[in-house]
Amino acid sequence: MMACGVGVCDSKNSTDEEHFSFSKHPNLEDIRKLQAEFSQERNWDQYHQPRNLLLALMGEVGEVSELFQWRGEVPDGLPGWSEKDREHLAHELSDVLIYLVRLAEKCRVDLPAATKEKIALNKQKYPANKVWGSNKKYTEYTEDKM
Repeated sequence: MMACGVGVCDSKNSTDEEHFSFSKHPNLEDIRKLQAEFSQERNWDQYHQPRNLLLALMGEVGEVSELFQWRGEVPDGLPGWSEKDREHLAHELSDVLIYLVRLAEKCRVDLPAATKEKIALNKQKYPANKVWGSNKKYTEYTEDKM
């Protein structure tokens, strides 16, 4: 069974039969509302313009990158990571999500709907029967190559 703390699940004791899934709450709309309220309570909306949010998002992605830097390839479940490192990753990934949701809100992008549409487009660009097991970009394959 997978042991989970606040925002962190330890897969040391998990089996191949177990699959990771996110909690149902909060959903993206809940997160949007929580962050909007948090920002309004601090009068930070004045700073939350799309450009500023994008730059903050990029900074947070950089912080996530630092956690993986120099570790080489890391298998699913992050075996060998300390609880402190796993919690730090959870916090940094949360920062990325918060800024992404806030940016989507300010740009009036319905992120769940846009994501669903993008996955449908990707299915067209990367038909499973043509790209199975390949990591090539869709522009690199044709009918005769696959």
